[in-house]
Amino acid sequence: MALPIEDYALIGDCLTAALVGRDGSIDWLCAPRFDSPACFAAILGTPDNGRWLIAPADPNARITRRYLPDTLILETRFETKTGIATLTDFMFPQESRPHLMRLVAGVSGAVDFATEFVVRFGYGEEVPWVTTMADRRLRAVAGPNKLILQSAIELRGENLRTKGEFTVNQGETVPFALTYAESFLPDPPPIDPQKLLKETEQFWHDWSSKCIVSGRYEDAVRRSLITLKAMTFAPTGGVVAATTTSLPEQFGGPRNWDYRYCWLRDATLTLLALMNTGYYDEAHAWREWLLRAVAGSPNQMQIMYGIAGERRLYEVELPWLPGYEKSAPVRIGNGAHQQTQIDVYGELADALHQARKGGIAPEKSGWELQLEILHHLEGQWQKPDEGIWEVRSGPQHFTYSKVMAWVAFDRSIKSAERFKLSGPVERWHDIRKTIHAEVCQKGYDKGLNSFVRAYGTKEVDASLLLLCPVGFLPADDPRIAGTVAQVEKTLMKDGLVQRYDTAKSNDGLPPGEGMFLACSFWLVDAYVAMGRHDDAVKLFERLLNLRNDLGLLSEEYDTNAKRLCGNFPQAFSHLALVNSACNLGRDGRPVEQRTDCEPGSDAKAPGKQAAAPTA
Repeated sequence: MALPIEDYALIGDCLTAALVGRDGSIDWLCAPRFDSPACFAAILGTPDNGRWLIAPADPNARITRRYLPDTLILETRFETKTGIATLTDFMFPQESRPHLMRLVAGVSGAVDFATEFVVRFGYGEEVPWVTTMADRRLRAVAGPNKLILQSAIELRGENLRTKGEFTVNQGETVPFALTYAESFLPDPPPIDPQKLLKETEQFWHDWSSKCIVSGRYEDAVRRSLITLKAMTFAPTGGVVAATTTSLPEQFGGPRNWDYRYCWLRDATLTLLALMNTGYYDEAHAWREWLLRAVAGSPNQMQIMYGIAGERRLYEVELPWLPGYEKSAPVRIGNGAHQQTQIDVYGELADALHQARKGGIAPEKSGWELQLEILHHLEGQWQKPDEGIWEVRSGPQHFTYSKVMAWVAFDRSIKSAERFKLSGPVERWHDIRKTIHAEVCQKGYDKGLNSFVRAYGTKEVDASLLLLCPVGFLPADDPRIAGTVAQVEKTLMKDGLVQRYDTAKSNDGLPPGEGMFLACSFWLVDAYVAMGRHDDAVKLFERLLNLRNDLGLLSEEYDTNAKRLCGNFPQAFSHLALVNSACNLGRDGRPVEQRTDCEPGSDAKAPGKQAAAPTA
């Protein structure tokens, strides 16, 4: 049985990523890319679906773990009756193919270890043919896939598994290395894990040194940024929403989705998080990914794309995997890529506007494409859609979708006027005014003194918390205060915010899910905008306490089970953490930047840089 989600750690190389349990078992790895079929899939099934375990023979070993400072190098410490040893896990981030290293080092005494290596390509289904090479490395091949295991100890095959035992004494290091390659290419040469450890540590130290955040929440922000970097596909700049598929939003339920893709919805938060903390190269790469992904006919623009901009992300269920804690079905691909979601037009326009303000690209770059997209949106914003939460119950006139259509025209007007770009600005002014009036009439309920989830409904959802941060209405507008109060009244449970009430708002699925963590960070931002600083700090620090021992967050939190749930780690949660921390600091406040009302604190590219944000 898989461990609790919070008991996993992330390691990665900016090509793919693995989840390492505190028991020393790697239960998830896709190779060679984030979205490739998994070769270790035990987290969604059993050890027979693939894993790599290295653990003490003593089942009562005391286990602690940490990341080496400012890195993604995981160190797990095992203390037994006979001695102490560490297991260092990392992936080398400067290669064209994945290398995963595991180093067992003796700290004191002697510790007996066992290892079990079970490869199952094709998401835990395909048993490979394993052979021993002339240099004693093991080669596992099935179809186009090949893994080569380099081991310092003798290994044996047993019931379609590879096993071994060894003892590590004080001062000794027992290295292992795993390399992926296509089966039809020559075998890669042996590698030096110790050398790659030093180079990997230097890579992360160099990258972390660019961070310009300081203050009370600096450590939390740095860890989130390292996590986001690890979730970035280096060749394209695309940031995956999560490194996993089908970790459940409700334990035992069907809300299990594949998040190993890139959502346009994350566009603006990603840009601001990166620019405000000093990572302009990553912000530029993300913007370029956006423009390449959406390039083409505006009527074919999707809500999400593959990590290289792929468009066909067809959803398939995998019946041979029982799912995490029997949460079925396990899905790969994501059917939401075929949905209509009007909000993504606003996200794209806002991201391009913030990029121009930040100076990370020429001001005219992307403008012609933006003009075509706005022309298309003129005939689309009036239509219903599936909304930000990707409901599977049919389209509605979601309030937030209309607001983000307003944002699309608002940011385009601001870009045109601020950067002297040509476009039908007068017509955009009229459309912006029309959308605003309609939302205030049809999306607002006077009896509730609140905006509502969709036209004609009485329910709210957490996306309404963003109406102030995106600039639709100011924080002192009584309708904003009323909406925040209604969210607090109807969507908060145990101090956290759910996306919407799944028991009252039909989304095409059985009711029940955890608290969506990004939504609680949005409430932090709303509190900041409204001047409720103490409430903002209290909620933000509550959210920080939900991170696991390594500073990682999943998509949601189950307040009954007191456990993380949903895909892990989740970019949206970590982006929201970074931006809320910046909002609570003195400078670089995204809640003001998105509305163009920040007092001289635009995030700027090097050479135009504002003061470092205090988080």
